[in-house]
Amino acid sequence: MSTENSPGAVNKRTSPAGSRWLVWVLKGLAWMGGTLLAIALSVAMAGLMALAIAYPNLPDVSELSNYRPKLPLRVYTAEGNLISEFGEERRNLTPIREIPKVMKDAVLAIEDARFYEHGGVDYVGVARAALANLGREKAQGASTITMQVARNVYLSSEKTYTRKIYEVLLTFKLEHMLTKDQILEIYMNQIFLGNRAYGFAAAAETYFGKPLKDVTVAEAAMLAGIPKFPSSVNPIANFARARERQLHIIDRMQENNFITAEQAAAAKQQELVIRPSSDATRVHAEYVAEMVRQMMFAQYGEETYSRGLNVYTSIATDDQNAAYAALRRGILDYDRRQAYRGPEKFIDLPKDAQELGEAVDDALASHPDAGELFAAVVTQASARKVTVMRRGGEVVDITGAGLRPVSSGLAAKAGPNIRIRPGAVVRVLKTSRGDWELTQLPEVEGALVALDPRNGAVKALVGGFDYDKNKFNHVTQAWRQPGSSFKPFIYSAALEKGFSPTTMINDTPLFFDSSVTGGQPWEPKNYEGGFEGPMTMKRGLARSRNMISIRILQTITPQYGQEWVTRFGFDADKHPPYLTMALGAGSVTPMQLATGFAVFANGGYRVNPFLITRITDHTGRVLVESQPAGPSEANRAIDARNAFITHTMLNDVVRSGTAAKASAALGRPDLGGKTGTTNDSMDAWFAGYQPTLVAAVWMGYDTPRNLGARETGGGLSLPIWINYMRTALKGVPVAEPKPPEGVVRVGGDWYYEEYARGGGISNLGGAGLAPRPEPELAPENGTPAASEERNRILDLFKN
Repeated sequence: MSTENSPGAVNKRTSPAGSRWLVWVLKGLAWMGGTLLAIALSVAMAGLMALAIAYPNLPDVSELSNYRPKLPLRVYTAEGNLISEFGEERRNLTPIREIPKVMKDAVLAIEDARFYEHGGVDYVGVARAALANLGREKAQGASTITMQVARNVYLSSEKTYTRKIYEVLLTFKLEHMLTKDQILEIYMNQIFLGNRAYGFAAAAETYFGKPLKDVTVAEAAMLAGIPKFPSSVNPIANFARARERQLHIIDRMQENNFITAEQAAAAKQQELVIRPSSDATRVHAEYVAEMVRQMMFAQYGEETYSRGLNVYTSIATDDQNAAYAALRRGILDYDRRQAYRGPEKFIDLPKDAQELGEAVDDALASHPDAGELFAAVVTQASARKVTVMRRGGEVVDITGAGLRPVSSGLAAKAGPNIRIRPGAVVRVLKTSRGDWELTQLPEVEGALVALDPRNGAVKALVGGFDYDKNKFNHVTQAWRQPGSSFKPFIYSAALEKGFSPTTMINDTPLFFDSSVTGGQPWEPKNYEGGFEGPMTMKRGLARSRNMISIRILQTITPQYGQEWVTRFGFDADKHPPYLTMALGAGSVTPMQLATGFAVFANGGYRVNPFLITRITDHTGRVLVESQPAGPSEANRAIDARNAFITHTMLNDVVRSGTAAKASAALGRPDLGGKTGTTNDSMDAWFAGYQPTLVAAVWMGYDTPRNLGARETGGGLSLPIWINYMRTALKGVPVAEPKPPEGVVRVGGDWYYEEYARGGGISNLGGAGLAPRPEPELAPENGTPAASEERNRILDLFKN
């Protein structure tokens, strides 16, 4: 029989002791609930008070609705290839609608998968981070994208509770004032991604060399992994760790159904090609970029570096690269013929292998690579083999022909400053054969500038061997004697005074005593020595005979020569009216010389060199556009027939004169040009052209000194010009100028029409010279009359 309901049974659930326990529990729960409620209300009241106090002090976020970050100045070639950018940050402003979905998905997958669902704060994440921060893991956090925008734009990154409160409050304000797309757009453009790249568009260019719209799943995942450790875990700084982050993000993208399993597997297999930080493929136009920067700063001041200006230049990418390569090759070829000057520095080498690598890296930090000339430290050295270490611990052995340029530094009798020994900081170069060569940084400098003679557009400009080594722009700033490259302008002046290409002039000695010079006696010489006697004016130019040029200028007078050369853009005060002007004793810049030769190339018109064709803002809106038209009569410098006949003489220089190797190398009949070498071979020049392109090349030392006893413009500068033109004129049709009105051809030579029947100066230089035979022409082709001025000039030279 059951006792459960019997009158005498005791019910444990309703016993006095059990009732008291139940009451106690209920009272405890009630007390605890009240306490928690009081705490919650207190916290809420405190939060409301904090909000009331802090909210009015929060920054105004309304400006973010029209987000405009600081954007750098960018300089481009004519084709749109980036040359350089100026500003603290590399950044592109990319509207959210232009950011590809794959990039947004990668960012959301790793940063904030519920971004479009929450109200700006992930409460679970915040609570988890708060509990962790009570312990030792203070670095933990659960920042949403909105919170990161609040911090990155307005707040510091310090980890304090006060800053966190402001961050949360500011997050609410951002979510209230802006749409989700606006917030995401700011984040995608604002975030720092290492290597001076801000925003994913700039990062895509920095790391992959491609626009953001073209990134793949694998590339997007790699980029999305950078924000956590932008400086140390990016694909350039540490590819292995960046790869780990990428794989994790690909998994997250799949977990969030942004990509399929097949897409994830393919992304993990894709081999990424990372653009090196030095980017050897970039356009080497550092001097151009600096010229543009200076012009922009003069116009826009400090805004130059923040308003996102895009400057498009007239520089042709292929031309510029060819000019850069040609000039460096020419300078290095010259420097190989010079004595070895010794290592750049000596350091002590530690014995420990790890310490050795660190010591080498420290030493090379102050000796940056100069293009293909890599800095290295010698670790072992003998007459037959030298071992060097480059940055990052790369070890290179150099033997055989690779030691020849520095053989004097390996000789037993080499001085202490010349000897190559362990600890020496040297330069190494990888040759076209693929092996290594020890070399040195050149001391000699050079310049090359090329422009379109039809409108003055600068197509290539290299102001020196290496911009980082020497920022002095030799194209525009180096005033040097042009030597014989200036003679064509004197010959051009002579054509206006009755000379013609066949005028006979005597290449015989000249002597001017102090009564003529006003100072020291002057006995000019020809460069090659000796004298060749009577020769035509065109042969005198082709052979670059100094006596011929002096006699021409003496005839037309230095004053007339000075006035004439100003038509080509030369400064009169830089070319005093003395006979030495005939030998190029004045001063020009390479840019001036190229501009002067453009007059012969284009039929007699003066053109003004220009570099900038278009300036736009960051949206592409054109602010300035400059497309100069072709030559007009208002810009005529010399008569068309003068330009044409001077061209025929300059063509002879290239065909059979001091620049004959240009014609042989390029195989073109439409070239003209002139070599130039100054006294004591201090400056070497070549200026030449084809009717669509003119270029001037200079080589010399910044502190003028002898280049070498047998070094000339034809041997130093002409090969550079040829190597440049070989690329620049590739595919350009032959364009020989047509004879203008007023010139006639007799016996293979061209004359001004009025001098074709015996007029003008037929010979110059004294007795023993036969008069030029009178050409047989129809009466309408010329007149026999000679001017009184011509007769006066001839009287001066009758002996």
